[in-house]
Amino acid sequence: MSARARAAAPLLLAAIVAGCAGTGEQAPAVRLPPDLAQPLPGGVAPARAEAPATGREIRAMVTRLIPAATRDRAGWADDLHGAFSRLDLPHAPQVYCAAIAVIEQESSFQADPVVANLPGIVWRELEQRGRKYGIPRLLISAAMLKISPDGRSYHQRIAALKTEKQVNALFEDMIAELPAGKTLFAGYNPVRTGGPMQVSIAFAEEFAREKAYPYPVDRSIRDEVFTRRGGLYFGSAILLDYPAPYDDVAYRFADFNAGRYSSRNAAFQAALARAGGKPMTLDGDLLRYKDGKPLEQPSEVEAALQGLSGKLRLSPREIRRDLLLEKSAAFGQSPLYVRLFAVAEQAAGGGVPRQAMPQIDLKGPKITRKLTTEWFARRVEGRYRACLARAGSG
Repeated sequence: MSARARAAAPLLLAAIVAGCAGTGEQAPAVRLPPDLAQPLPGGVAPARAEAPATGREIRAMVTRLIPAATRDRAGWADDLHGAFSRLDLPHAPQVYCAAIAVIEQESSFQADPVVANLPGIVWRELEQRGRKYGIPRLLISAAMLKISPDGRSYHQRIAALKTEKQVNALFEDMIAELPAGKTLFAGYNPVRTGGPMQVSIAFAEEFAREKAYPYPVDRSIRDEVFTRRGGLYFGSAILLDYPAPYDDVAYRFADFNAGRYSSRNAAFQAALARAGGKPMTLDGDLLRYKDGKPLEQPSEVEAALQGLSGKLRLSPREIRRDLLLEKSAAFGQSPLYVRLFAVAEQAAGGGVPRQAMPQIDLKGPKITRKLTTEWFARRVEGRYRACLARAGSG
């Protein structure tokens, strides 16, 4: 690295605290999560994020972190800064870079990204639902000739689809307006993710129930996900607004793809395999689920744990009690978690990892080649490193 680059590396961090420089006061500091306490290029290794000075200076910093080819960098920086402020996230380059890396991977900084072959995807969904409910394809095609609320027929709207926001609006109108829509979808819009960070709509709706959404809502939280402002708010929340128990940011990115704590839970599955002497699927799901709710039927993990109940000194009921915490931070302090790792370490004759990459094949109508959660996490990690390099270069 050149002398100029080494000299420039600390400048970005200095800019964050510029507003405190003239006061003579010591700026308070915020400790960063271990996985985000990344050293910046040039040897700057801030484990703590200094309190920011002004919103304008922070937005200027974020603008520089966003890839130069992005259209309306200042607008993206404004909305990202707004999300961080409302979520009370640290205004540090390492933390902003995590969100920026995900945005770049998921949408290339497009608020409503174009998706290939959406008309075909929608027709397949309609036909699949028709078969499920015994509705002939001819009847579905006839229903699509009806004029929709925007003045076009549903058939015309399907043919013109380019983005998920348009698909979402189409299904919302079909569910509300078509007699067959309520039958086909039973009030359920099949569009499950959207916006510039491809946020789970179910997560956004649940998060908004727990914490008041800070912006005016036009129609619904679902619709807010497809806006730049709402997509960045909910995307930053699911990525950053939880105590990720990792020392490597790649596992946070894997969690973004597979679900919070999936990397911790995959390590738990690996520890269970070692303790029980049988291979386990490392997918990060410890229970069986349907429509987001745990089933009573024991999973592979629960059955294996019940076989170790004597070593764990836990009853099947106590094992189930702790497994129900698997989507929360509390599971990491549960008796089941602590005792299982103790048994695994005894079997291994030493320490075993508390984080592991979930082994999940990504599937969906938009995916046309073999992709995995690990592929996603490593791709985002590469973009994260590139963003840190921009931070270090000033």
